[in-house]
Amino acid sequence: MSSTNNPQKIEASESPLSRLFLRKDANGKTYIDGRQFLAGERLRKDYETAHMAQRVTSAYEESSGSGGRHWQMSDNAVSRLSDNAIAARERLHHAFVAVGLELSGILYQVCCVSSGFENAELVLALPPRSGKAVLALALTRLARHYGIIKSQNPTPRDSISHWARDDYKPMLMPQQHQP
Repeated sequence: MSSTNNPQKIEASESPLSRLFLRKDANGKTYIDGRQFLAGERLRKDYETAHMAQRVTSAYEESSGSGGRHWQMSDNAVSRLSDNAIAARERLHHAFVAVGLELSGILYQVCCVSSGFENAELVLALPPRSGKAVLALALTRLARHYGIIKSQNPTPRDSISHWARDDYKPMLMPQQHQP
């Protein structure tokens, strides 16, 4: 199996996303596939690298002043950001924009802050038991953004030459049958 269909060892207790990947429905099929899982994990890693979560501890710095040592609380979080964290914030922003406003909330709740589905549905005002379906759609769009899943629609730069590719298949709109 390729790594996209069977990601490395995953602990079921790690996150709602990993539990969803490991759990099977009544037909024995996982709720999300490996490509969707990898996209969600990539988003989570960018979130962690970007240091978007609130700090739990305080940072104190020594300030030199009039002869004595004084301690002051440092709250300039931007000065502590590394180039990697800033780049991760940009990637995170681009990913949320690519997914769209309607689907980015479920990705944030489940992938980034590891909120359970019931809580995510409550926070996002989704109908009960719809979180898994909405998340699967969001993860598919995210996987397309990351290039894990090939997009079926040509981008503007591909609009002229996409037909010349070996794997190009034209999309036909289904005919609606009149009764």
